[in-house]
Amino acid sequence: MNWFQKGTAAAGQKRLLFAKSVLLRSISESPKTATPCRCCSTKLAGVPSSKGSLHAGGNIGTERTKFMIPPNYRHVYREFLPDPKVEWRNAVREKLERKDMLDRRANIDIPEFYVGSVLAVTSSDPHAENKTARFLGVCILREKCGLRARFILRNVIDHQGIEISYDLYDPALQKIQVMRLEKRLDDHLLYLRDALDEFSTFDVNMEPEILPDGLPVPVNDIKVILKPRPWYARWERCDLAGVANIDEHINERRRVKAAAVAKPWEKYDLMKEYRSTIPEEEQRDIFAEIHSQLYSLELMRKKLKRKRTFTKPAKLA
Repeated sequence: MNWFQKGTAAAGQKRLLFAKSVLLRSISESPKTATPCRCCSTKLAGVPSSKGSLHAGGNIGTERTKFMIPPNYRHVYREFLPDPKVEWRNAVREKLERKDMLDRRANIDIPEFYVGSVLAVTSSDPHAENKTARFLGVCILREKCGLRARFILRNVIDHQGIEISYDLYDPALQKIQVMRLEKRLDDHLLYLRDALDEFSTFDVNMEPEILPDGLPVPVNDIKVILKPRPWYARWERCDLAGVANIDEHINERRRVKAAAVAKPWEKYDLMKEYRSTIPEEEQRDIFAEIHSQLYSLELMRKKLKRKRTFTKPAKLA
């Protein structure tokens, strides 16, 4: 080995020692948190970002969205929940229906309402003078789910009880306006068909009663008075909290029959409740899928509500 080769080897050893010292210094001064390394033959491991999602294959954002869902969604958007009967379930059909329902809600404002709320519905009618028809009444029934969801409005006009059934996602509906937002003591108000007309009479020109934001939906605890028999149904066999004089129109024989067919233990039947409802975990999965679209529609509805409630001040002289 000549002098040139010896000098080259010494320089190489100096460079190697310098690189080792730099590497040791960087390791000692680096933070304690591990930094993910990546080479050409491996994929980057899932590391949470500041937005709460994973860089690769993570679902932290979805889990966080599930916990952000308001608990009243299952009451406000009850038609998005599928039918609890197993033989009627179809995951593909339900997903497609939810997409169509969101598309329909993007074209028409479907507000929050319950059984007992007073609504005004404007729909297309080719036989009307202006090709539209408007009906105002109290909601006495909400049933079914998906695109088949429907509700019934009732009003007494000229001493004649009138009921109209609407499909919630019918393309013929042009406007749904809540005139009075409230709840009742029962899940349905079908017994208004046998009640006095004053409990089903509403002014067709009534002004909307706007409920301030942040307040709970009020519960109307009024008890209606039924007319004498015959009735639309055997109301004495139903556990109704909104009827005042149901015992006045039944005799002892009907009372004994009602007691014989009564099932007071059903409210303690956990399996029946499980079979007639959607599990909470599945509800969170469904609402997490549509939460972003529903939230944007809610913001748009609140903006329109503020515009309606704003009163322009009078110009001073």
